[in-house]
Amino acid sequence: MILTVTPNPALDLTWRIDRLVPGATHRADAGAVRAGGKGLNVARVAHAQGASVLAVSTAGGRSGIELAAELATSGVPHRLVEVVGATRQSIALVDESLGDTTIVNERGVNPSDPEWAALLGEVVDALPGAKVLVVSGSLPPGAPQTLLPLLIGTARDAGVPVIVDTSGPAMLQAADAGASVLKPNAAELVEATGIADPIDGARSLIARGAELVLLSLGADGMLAVTGSETLHARLDAPLSGNPTGAGDAGVAACAVLYADGVRDPETLLRRATAWSAAAVLMPLAGEISDDWVALEERLVVAPFPRTVREDPL
Repeated sequence: MILTVTPNPALDLTWRIDRLVPGATHRADAGAVRAGGKGLNVARVAHAQGASVLAVSTAGGRSGIELAAELATSGVPHRLVEVVGATRQSIALVDESLGDTTIVNERGVNPSDPEWAALLGEVVDALPGAKVLVVSGSLPPGAPQTLLPLLIGTARDAGVPVIVDTSGPAMLQAADAGASVLKPNAAELVEATGIADPIDGARSLIARGAELVLLSLGADGMLAVTGSETLHARLDAPLSGNPTGAGDAGVAACAVLYADGVRDPETLLRRATAWSAAAVLMPLAGEISDDWVALEERLVVAPFPRTVREDPL
């Protein structure tokens, strides 16, 4: 089973408009509403691909009621801890003419200590059946600094590897706590480490205790960085679409393989890059195209460094 934890879930609202004009009034058809947050997206993708999953998160307020209702209809196995603070909302405006997506994420409300303890309790209860733990997404402002190390340490004590996709100081905490895999993008890596060079930045996380860094490069694919090698995967031709949720699909791919016992960096990189690309072809986060197998066959994988393309994926 893949156990996912989403510390800061969101009710995702998506509207598609003809063209986004700053300062203008826009009209749109009814938007899509979905339970979101990175960990829930990971669970949704993995579940759709036939993996056994359990998604643990929180829900509060009217937005939390909507999140819980949508998640129930999705069929994704889950446990939600009821909290007082309202679940945040995430708004995506898709510009149909340009193919761009503008996102506004609320920061979220920090649960109380007893509510965090209840979340940890759900994780502890589920760990005996887990093959891998995924902690994915931002932490709400004011979240305890001990939260992420405690989740990782608890899983490691149970013999369960941990994949983390987060940002800022939390990424450094995850590396220090011994997360097996970290999945930043290029901007998050620089923000967390202060190191401009992507390889040096990734290797600094390896030196802190991570085993593998899967580094998203957006249009230029993905890197797999270990203490001894660096591989680069990209598609053989540009791909256009909606990049929202592409990173979550990559994490889901890594989690599915980890749950099956796969640890080979190139295999993990190929699948993560293919699923990320397949997510770009879908209108909403938490989905991947059935064409992911063909996309994986189109990947160009080579040692890094090499010339990085300027054109979009």
